[in-house]
Amino acid sequence: GNWEEAFRRLMKTNNFPEFTGRVCPAPCEGACVLGIIDDPVGIKSVELSIIDKAYEMGWMKPMPPFHRTGKRVAIVGSGPAGLAAADQLNKKGHDVIVYERADRIGGLMMYGVPNMKADKVDVVQRRVEIMRQEGVAFVCGRAGHIGSVQDGMGGDSINLGPSAQELLDTHDAVLLATGATMGRDMQHIPGRELHGIHMAMDYLTLNTRALLDGGHVGKNWRRWWGTGRNDPSQATPIDAKDKCVVVIGGGDTGNDCIGTAVRQGATQVINLELMPQPPDQRAKSNPWPHWPMVMRTDYGHEEAALRNGGNDIREFCVATKEFVGDDNGKLVGMKVVSVRWDSINDQMRMVEVPGSERLIRADLIFLALGFTGPEHPLAEAFGVDIDR
Repeated sequence: GNWEEAFRRLMKTNNFPEFTGRVCPAPCEGACVLGIIDDPVGIKSVELSIIDKAYEMGWMKPMPPFHRTGKRVAIVGSGPAGLAAADQLNKKGHDVIVYERADRIGGLMMYGVPNMKADKVDVVQRRVEIMRQEGVAFVCGRAGHIGSVQDGMGGDSINLGPSAQELLDTHDAVLLATGATMGRDMQHIPGRELHGIHMAMDYLTLNTRALLDGGHVGKNWRRWWGTGRNDPSQATPIDAKDKCVVVIGGGDTGNDCIGTAVRQGATQVINLELMPQPPDQRAKSNPWPHWPMVMRTDYGHEEAALRNGGNDIREFCVATKEFVGDDNGKLVGMKVVSVRWDSINDQMRMVEVPGSERLIRADLIFLALGFTGPEHPLAEAFGVDIDR
């Protein structure tokens, strides 16, 4: 086939097929017309094959714009949205500066997605370096943290990077692309304050940073894990080695937590999901072209099952009643109850199953319950209205 022409066409509609081809859930495949009568076209794998071939052949290389407009644009946030905007605006000839509060560029692609799904050096940093050579400027860490934060004692604010007003005064446009970073929590559950309960994204971020700081991602990764920390004030990574782990939530983030815990050497991993187990095929109430709500088994589930006698680690229709700790405030387990979903007054209602309450041992619990929206301070600093 004509691989180079396929690459040229692909780049007209997708800024980062090397990202989407690895981590995107591919909703386009769920809406593929062929899916009405057969398996849909494997769009995700096709795009990944094309871009990998382009890198192999040397077609994917820096292409700076022919002219500059003299317009300056600041982008706050270096995740896929921020990088895509930077790529597009730079191609138009504008001078683009991307501000990122983390110590590395990439946002969710750098720290939210584990290294085994998207290599940070060979995939993410490789693409960022091409953008840098095309003229996009990047500012990371404290200098890339817009505004100020409260000090650790809750006193005066500490100035970091430029303020919102400074960005507005020195740029023709400012784009906020910080993503929905506020994870859904379980503060209403008794025992949430116990040591050993963590938000899923904190776990994934700290683990990936420790890998990158150590500089080794091969079989001997643990020997170097976290040894090269650039900032001693950074939180210590969370280690699941020899621990009983429970992951609450059944999405991609939960699956990544499962895969990470398995690689760290967890003795047991259990995945709890509040909703019923999806069917193997589309239900009549879930027709094409809607996203197919069907049972999926990802890499994390497969790897954890191997340590569970080949049995699926997922438990559906399970609600959390209480987190249980010892006298020192350390997590030791959780009380759960089985539930069923009944149609009451034309609405699905959760009903506890009598006599099903039980205790699950847990040394670590990761909350992977989705995200509620963006952090508010940045939007407020720019005077942007937020609806939640």
